[in-house]
Amino acid sequence: MAKDFLLEIGLEEMPAKYAPGVIDQLENNAAKMLKDLRLEYQSLKAYVTPRRIALYIKELAESQQDIKEEVKGPAQKAAYDAEGKPTKAALGFAKGQGVAVEDLFIQEFNGIPYVYAQKFLKGELAEKLLPDFCQAMLTSLNFPKPMRWGEHEIRFIRPIRWLVALYGDQVVPFAYAGLNSGRTSRGHRTLGGYVRLVRPEEYFAALEAAYVLVDQERRKAEIWNQIRKLAVQAGGLVEEDEDLLTEITHLVEYPTALLGDLDIKYLALPEEVITTPMKEHQKYFPVRGQDGKLLPYFITVRNGDSTALEVVREGNKKVLKARLEDAAFYFREDLKKPLAEFVSELDKVVYHDKLGTVGQRVERLRQLAGYIADRMGLDQKTMELVDRTAYLAKADLVTHMVYDFPELQGIMGGYYAKYSGEDAAVCTGIVEHYRPRFSGDEFPATTVGETVSLADKIDAIVGSFGIGIQPSGSQDPYALRRQALGVVGILLKDSRNLALTDLIEKSYEIFAEQGIALEPLAEILPALEDFFNQRVRYLLLESGLRYDTVDAVLALGEPKPYQIGQKAQVLADLRTKDEFEAYINAYTRCVNLSKKTENAKWNAEDLVDDSEKVLANALAEKSQEVTEACQRLAFSEAYAIASELIPLIERLFDSVMIMVEDEKLRIARLGLLRDCVKTLGFLGDLTLLA
Repeated sequence: MAKDFLLEIGLEEMPAKYAPGVIDQLENNAAKMLKDLRLEYQSLKAYVTPRRIALYIKELAESQQDIKEEVKGPAQKAAYDAEGKPTKAALGFAKGQGVAVEDLFIQEFNGIPYVYAQKFLKGELAEKLLPDFCQAMLTSLNFPKPMRWGEHEIRFIRPIRWLVALYGDQVVPFAYAGLNSGRTSRGHRTLGGYVRLVRPEEYFAALEAAYVLVDQERRKAEIWNQIRKLAVQAGGLVEEDEDLLTEITHLVEYPTALLGDLDIKYLALPEEVITTPMKEHQKYFPVRGQDGKLLPYFITVRNGDSTALEVVREGNKKVLKARLEDAAFYFREDLKKPLAEFVSELDKVVYHDKLGTVGQRVERLRQLAGYIADRMGLDQKTMELVDRTAYLAKADLVTHMVYDFPELQGIMGGYYAKYSGEDAAVCTGIVEHYRPRFSGDEFPATTVGETVSLADKIDAIVGSFGIGIQPSGSQDPYALRRQALGVVGILLKDSRNLALTDLIEKSYEIFAEQGIALEPLAEILPALEDFFNQRVRYLLLESGLRYDTVDAVLALGEPKPYQIGQKAQVLADLRTKDEFEAYINAYTRCVNLSKKTENAKWNAEDLVDDSEKVLANALAEKSQEVTEACQRLAFSEAYAIASELIPLIERLFDSVMIMVEDEKLRIARLGLLRDCVKTLGFLGDLTLLA
């Protein structure tokens, strides 16, 4: 009979941010190993709390599946002599497979008869396989910053303190990190004690009795339920924050939410000054009224029961009060002078030892933002707002508030600009130029914000690539991928159709004017273009477009994201129409034949058949019309024009043979097809369409 299996790794408190990755690893690795072991099961799930990593498998089979396997041996003519007697080849094959020579049989493979042996492999008992399986599970886990402890050579996320391994009512014996597996777990660090398990089925109830909710999904639901109830008691509500809720879930084993209050005087501070210490530093949920405004309450989650909850509440209030007092002091100090007076201090702040100071960077942003504004065709007033925004964009980096709360950079700049009497567009632009800050964040909504945001991100990316800093694998310490997504996301929806290559080259030129030495542009430009194209591809796929549609358009090497996006959308629509089949067939035939010659010049006067002369005349006219339509970004119109060539191309293929012996005529016909490819392929390389 199948039995449940439990593996629990008890350890010192694990950082919450690593928990989701551990869950994925454990489940994926276990599923793969069990498949390789041929052990069937009903389901498996990983569980993580701060002090344990657990794998629970329901109805794990008692033994591996038996397998029958056919093994191919030598050809029949080599296995048997003329009299039908087995040769040394057959005898050796039979012996090697552990079967009698009489049990060999003949079967054809690719029309040739071979001898085969049928092997039967009896499945091993699970109890013999599970010790090695447990060892393999522990060693298969990878962590960003593993630790060593004691005299052990192994590394793990945190020191391991106990091991539980049960299959049915039997302990699965194995040793790791100087510990032997057993059936004794541990409950909550202060409220629980040792928990002896007889069978895996007891695990969840026994741990809950020892103040541990093992199932992270249940913990999460319980936390959110408690938080919402407390918010209602306070006469308000709590906004969903999935990241904060997930983090808290992995910080506690037995959650108890509590409501705290703060002095109403702090509500006079900018909202972000209050919520940032709450959420980022203290892991509190702010409480809002029905109108969305902050109420003087917070909700936090304790790792334990309700014992002495008032003491815990007062402790949390004191900590938050201290943070808010600091924030209030910084805010008052920063407001003693206009935001513009902080700019000169940026000359003392190093941006990067190879890229100069933040002050130098501000000057680069002003130049690049001005260039972008000019290419966008912005009016003089808006260009002045762009320049002022770029000038003030980094000023809050040297304020007291941002020094202590770096998460507020840009946000505080917007507030301080407002209090300094700056134009509303400048205040908004300062905030927006950092967007998007994270996956799913909003993009800049104003022209000023978009322009400075583009300059900020392109300067960072070009500078980083220019000094040899590029993302690799999962490593991206300067968040260049996110910044590139920001650039591409803005340009994909900006109908002013800016070319990325132009912006890159201008940014590089500004670095050179400042005397900052970067690697030669010719060496880094291909990497930069590929880097941005990968982000273009990602965002277009996220929008729902098919991969081959996107790849076909990208194959043109178009440097303008907006144009790429428009072409991809038109191509996606065309693919749904029946008449497009004739278009793509004609295009593909032209591509396949024109590959058979180099780009040799051809002369229309060398054409002899009416079908090719008519096509050549039409192509000369239509290609110009297609080009003009593309310049207006009227790609559907361009397709309609190019489609008029399809009957003429089909007539050509029906009337003449392309690969004739006459070299001049052959080159002319192939050149004609090559020009057809250029005109028909204005949307992309259509041969890449599946």
